[in-house]
Amino acid sequence: MARTLRVLAHAMGWSCVAIGLFHVLAGNAAIPGEAQAGPTVDSLTRFLGAIFAGYGLAWLLVARQRPVPAAGVRVLAGIFLLGGLSRLLSAATQGWPNAFQIVLTVIELALPPVYFWLAAADERARPAAGSAQ
Repeated sequence: MARTLRVLAHAMGWSCVAIGLFHVLAGNAAIPGEAQAGPTVDSLTRFLGAIFAGYGLAWLLVARQRPVPAAGVRVLAGIFLLGGLSRLLSAATQGWPNAFQIVLTVIELALPPVYFWLAAADERARPAAGSAQ
């Protein structure tokens, strides 16, 4: 399970970095159906893309630590879950978005429980510093 956690954390990190940079570079064109949304949405999209790329870097930093810190995984997974819940709030107040974003919502709601479950896997797999082996 520790290896699964490390692989998933790396995959999440690289995916978020790539998606974030895509939004920084493409602006409105990165949003399905919103290529002509205007400069305000473009500015917001590029800004949030940079933030999302930074979020991905945080995942990569956590994934590189030995053992992978459970607290870091839980915080980052909680942020991801909050994003999915925010999309549900948007759907409730504004209606359902593009089908692709509905798929993203499902991922954002389904993946955090997996991370919460795996969070301490690497810490459990390694003996505590200073303990007898």
